Amino acid sequence: MIVREYPTVLKLFWVMQGSVLPRIYRHILFLIALTVAIMLVDNFVWSLPHTSMQPFLMLGVALSLFLGFRNTSAYDRWWQARMQWGQLTASVRAIGHETRIFCNNDDRREILCLTGAFIHLHRAFLRRNSALADDALTYIDRETLERFQMSANPASAALQEIGNHLAAMAKDGRLSGFGQRAFTDRLGEMELSRTSNEGIFNTPLPFVYSLLVWQTSFLYCILLPFGLIEAAHWMAPAFAGIAAYVFFGLAAVTDELAHPFTATSNGLPLDSLCRMVDIGLAEQMGRTPPPPLDVRNHFLS
Repeated sequence: MIVREYPTVLKLFWVMQGSVLPRIYRHILFLIALTVAIMLVDNFVWSLPHTSMQPFLMLGVALSLFLGFRNTSAYDRWWQARMQWGQLTASVRAIGHETRIFCNNDDRREILCLTGAFIHLHRAFLRRNSALADDALTYIDRETLERFQMSANPASAALQEIGNHLAAMAKDGRLSGFGQRAFTDRLGEMELSRTSNEGIFNTPLPFVYSLLVWQTSFLYCILLPFGLIEAAHWMAPAFAGIAAYVFFGLAAVTDELAHPFTATSNGLPLDSLCRMVDIGLAEQMGRTPPPPLDVRNHFLS
């Protein structure tokens, strides 16, 4: 995730970090070159059909509305994912307070360690990076981690382990009825947030939206020079490049926002969010908390 102040006007057009330009510049150059070729052919070889700009204006408005709708849908996914991680952070802090009220020291430490392991296993699942699960070794041993990883969903296995431990506490009389109710609600919140995040991860935007947007954008930008050579003359390549940047840029931004858990410039900073949880759990357990993750080169992972 990019974290920086808004650049000055002089730097505005030179900021590449977090920009979609590196992803679409080939498309822009292709359409500029196509426009130049069409103009050269029209002026020096034979006269090509000249189209009025009015149809392109109507098509451009329709395409912009569709891109705006798709961008809103993608941002809703991004924001929902961020809200669910905020809920997870709040639930972890709440379970820390509840263990202080209802549990003895040994049980409290066990529950908090399993909670910390759950957070890191959940991040590893969403990032599709099993190496991130090793961060859970701060809370559990290697044998327990491997046991969790043998299940279809390691994060869910960690939550089940918490439930099993709470059930054993209730059976032995170490957990009151009020505590059972509080922990049941808390585990339900954590399970709901986990399921919601995995629902976002496993259910991308319909492919037909992406296909239609890119196809329509390409067709629009390829036909646009035939209207620009009459209206803009030798400025046509510049206007074609700007139009390509706008339409392809919006399509590329939407693709990034629609996948909020990827480790990209516009993805959620899951590493930083997990570190916030680590700091809170360390304070709850009387450990030395790790430092917050710093923003490096305007990027927060």
